[in-house]
Amino acid sequence: MSTASRTAPAVLAAALLLAACGSESASSGGEGGEGRAGAGGPVRAETLCPSDVARYGGPPASEPSVRPSGTPTALPLPSPNGVPADGVKITALYAWGPRSGCAGVDNSADFELTNQQTETATYTLTFGFLAASGGAVGTAEQTVEAVGPGRTVKGTVVAGERVGNAPEVTGVKVIKVRSVPEAEASSASGTCPESGMHLYADEGDAAMGLRVVGLHLVNCDSRPIRLNGYPKLAIQDKDHRPVDGVRILRGTDQISTGLGGDSGPQPVVLRPGEAAVAPLAWRNTTQAGEPVNAPYVRVWAEPAADPVMVVPELDLGTTGKLGVGPWREDETHRDSADGTAAERP
Repeated sequence: MSTASRTAPAVLAAALLLAACGSESASSGGEGGEGRAGAGGPVRAETLCPSDVARYGGPPASEPSVRPSGTPTALPLPSPNGVPADGVKITALYAWGPRSGCAGVDNSADFELTNQQTETATYTLTFGFLAASGGAVGTAEQTVEAVGPGRTVKGTVVAGERVGNAPEVTGVKVIKVRSVPEAEASSASGTCPESGMHLYADEGDAAMGLRVVGLHLVNCDSRPIRLNGYPKLAIQDKDHRPVDGVRILRGTDQISTGLGGDSGPQPVVLRPGEAAVAPLAWRNTTQAGEPVNAPYVRVWAEPAADPVMVVPELDLGTTGKLGVGPWREDETHRDSADGTAAERP
């Protein structure tokens, strides 16, 4: 489950400044980094100023964008070259004051991401902006799409204006790195995958140790999709290794009643633009034993379908159980294309 949060209400998001292609070095020169001075000194006025800072809960910008004229101050990092974390290295941290020419931005951090895997992957990175005490001032979640194996790309993550008496940012760290194979990346909209369906997980809900996440399937094809059963699931840990010892239950009634996954499967026919939903449910109760935390779930909408990987951040405690309900028509879904099929690749 995504948990982008901030101690102060106004949160941050990010505007990527990624190189167009190929590997990029860690030097301060090059695209997006030209003219930057060493830590502790000012940067030149032509430094790119991040814009289109989306507030938490708002829609992300469709394209990364920057505007010129910014005069931030470079802040020192814990070490000159940053500390790599799962292929992510923070290379610079900046403070954007009221006179920087960058409205709505208090801090930004530059990073380099190297895909250490053997296939193209899409990454979701979570950064923490820190006060001098070491406590978090805020967090930012950043998506980096389609990074080829062995490739290094550069990016910038942005923190919005602090509110109230929030302390000044003096540090930044990588909190979490998640990746999915590009061929299995989930999508909620946009270009229709070859499968003819968008499949994704929602933000979910949590209360009193109960977790519920919805799996959503949208027919973006020009032909009907027929479903009759349960999604097939495979759980993976943070290193994409299979997780053993967890029972995947058909139905959610053994987790909790009234979650919409108690009844047996029924045939569902989705016309173009229509959608279906199936709940995932678990509890994070911890007793004797080793708690299971598994970020990833591979999902097959039906046995013959191609898998899609979602990231519900399963915190199963020591329960050893994950319930999945059957597909049912999602009558609350409203297709933006009024039932017409989305553009195919």
